Amino acid sequence: MTTNPTDKLREDALYYHAKGRPGKIEITPTKETANQRDLSLAYSPGVAEPCLAIAETPAKAYDYTAKGNLVAVISNGTAVLGLGNIGPVASKPVMEGKSLLFKLYADIDAFDIELDTTNIDEFVRTVKILEPTFGGVNLEDIAAPDCFAIEQRLKKELNIPVMHDDQHGTAITSAAALLNALELAGKQIGEIKLVVNGAGAAAISCMNLYVSLGVSPDNIIVFDKDGLLTKDRNNLAPNQYKYTTDRCPANWTLTDALQGADVFLGLSVGNVVTGEMVKTMADNPIVFAMANPNPEISYDIATAARPDIIMATGRSDYPNQVNNVLGFPYIFRGALDVRATEINEAMKLGAVHALADLAKKAVPESVSRSYGQELVFSRTYILPKPTDPRLLMTVAPAVAKAAIESGVAQQPITDWNEYDLQLSRRLGQDNSLTRGLLAQAQRSPKRVVFTDGENPTVLRAVADVLEQRIAVPILLGNPDIIRTMLSDFRLNLGNVRIIDQRSDEQADVRERYAQVLYEKRKRKGLTLTEAQALMRDRNYFGAVMLETGEADVLISGLTRNYPQTLRPALQVIGRQPGIKKVSGMYVLMSRFGPLFLADTTVNVNPTMEEIVEIAETTAREVQRLNIQPRLALLSYSTFGSAPGEDAEKMQQATAVLQEKHPDWIIDGEMQAHLPFNQELLRETYSFSSLAEQPANVLIFPNLSASNIAYNLLKEIGRIEKIGPVLMGIRKPVHVLQLGSTVREVVSMVTIAVAD
Repeated sequence: MTTNPTDKLREDALYYHAKGRPGKIEITPTKETANQRDLSLAYSPGVAEPCLAIAETPAKAYDYTAKGNLVAVISNGTAVLGLGNIGPVASKPVMEGKSLLFKLYADIDAFDIELDTTNIDEFVRTVKILEPTFGGVNLEDIAAPDCFAIEQRLKKELNIPVMHDDQHGTAITSAAALLNALELAGKQIGEIKLVVNGAGAAAISCMNLYVSLGVSPDNIIVFDKDGLLTKDRNNLAPNQYKYTTDRCPANWTLTDALQGADVFLGLSVGNVVTGEMVKTMADNPIVFAMANPNPEISYDIATAARPDIIMATGRSDYPNQVNNVLGFPYIFRGALDVRATEINEAMKLGAVHALADLAKKAVPESVSRSYGQELVFSRTYILPKPTDPRLLMTVAPAVAKAAIESGVAQQPITDWNEYDLQLSRRLGQDNSLTRGLLAQAQRSPKRVVFTDGENPTVLRAVADVLEQRIAVPILLGNPDIIRTMLSDFRLNLGNVRIIDQRSDEQADVRERYAQVLYEKRKRKGLTLTEAQALMRDRNYFGAVMLETGEADVLISGLTRNYPQTLRPALQVIGRQPGIKKVSGMYVLMSRFGPLFLADTTVNVNPTMEEIVEIAETTAREVQRLNIQPRLALLSYSTFGSAPGEDAEKMQQATAVLQEKHPDWIIDGEMQAHLPFNQELLRETYSFSSLAEQPANVLIFPNLSASNIAYNLLKEIGRIEKIGPVLMGIRKPVHVLQLGSTVREVVSMVTIAVAD
């Protein structure tokens, strides 16, 4: 049985877009709507007041509506990346995706708008009459040369920022890469010889920005599909004509032009440059081969031809990915936050220098760990990684400052420290933790044994794990049953290892494993015969695999209750030194960023001392993920406001933790809403260490409170979760809850392998 990977991708992509609510985005209310009073303020009659205020002063729309955080993602579907002219309706999934990225990376709300027109006047007129709705316009996937005319006219006729990301996003990101590459190569920007293959919207925008940075137009040679751009060509657009030349023979080829060239920029088609051509370039050649999915020259061929090369592509599987997501979310964030009337050259250059400078700074350990290497400014690291949490805090202020200094900001920022705090609160929208964990797991896959090998959810999850190269799965179960299920579900797991721990083939292994268990438990009432019998149990068998080093991670629990699965792990593997109680933690991907809840699975009513240990174990686990823990110990009482056993327990635990860890951010006991309401904390409890930033670690007084809170949050808030992560055990064992989804299983495997 074989399954075509393309067919699987198609099925998975269609299912992903159709499941639940179709599409990828929705509108969520931001104000209370619980009663008639709320509704009367939200709509009639209360809504009349902001309407009147805006009618008197139109700029107040930014104070009373979402206009200031709303971007229109607009396309007519004439140049959808990799798909061409597929039309407006077919482009909608891409535009929804772009809207999603705005929200994830910069907390910008975006509406996708697909226009059924190829008439420039009609397009411009439609966008123009939509101006009152939006704070900015992101033009997307519009074919050249129309995209140039549309953007130029809209920038003149609208009083809000407009940017065609296909042009400027690539230009800004690659320009930052160029500055850093030139620094490493020891070359002056005004002296370099630049050869460009491709003369579309992105290429023209790149050249324009490079010239603004100092590249001499006389040193640029450009080719398109018809050859060299010469002054006698009569099939060029005006914006292409300015990059024509009469200094080279008209019959020159790309091979001719690359001889002695310092920089090659490719925004064309794959495999048009050879290793021999790269060999003729100047010392320390810079090659930006950005055709997707196949670059103009492959990374392997280029680096083999020239060991002194500095190379970038549009692909994530090679160093130096030129990725538009490094630019557009943060450029619009900065522009919106000062109510800029446009995105001008100064703002684009501000973004360029911010990106270039960020790549030279020490990289957070969490980012380096995600990519499995020490990232330092070098030939293979000239741009920040998309998972770098500093991008929002670096690029957006640079753009905002450039807007103010160039005179296009209608609301200049005066308190930059406060602005930094505002941006840090928005960081919660970018749950880069999961992306970082995935990248880290892919760099160093581990052997993961699944005890529920005959479970359809596990088999589907294993297929995803293999496809994403997260781990090396090992399935425990009956091979015949598993293969039948794989055939029924049209899954292809390749040569994944399947072990039937009950089979005769495993008799010797069972005996060896039984001896391991017997030695551990013989003074606790276990006989050898009992140990031998337990080796037919998948949880005991898998636990001994982990203990003997024949697997790295154990995943179980889908078909048995939690204690049944946890007991074998404790008996075979045991607790970490110094740990008296194992505990469980869930990770919730909330709008505040990752939230870590403990103990959510193991301890029914922990003592004060056990609460302290749970808090310490959780904080250290969070630190292992390279996140600074900020702990809130929760109760029904706030700082002694109500008596009771649980409140006093949490109050005492807080005092012990604060004394043991004076450098940690810890506070309690407090009600659950307070750690996320900094305004109320500053107003009422200004002494709290959580008054400036919300908590990200929540410690509960008992299992009832934690489990109820976790389940309510994930269901009502529709929050993605990872877990439960079992903490305090000597080796990585994770016990899934009954009913876990495929995605939750894959997430659990990812964090287990990465950790």
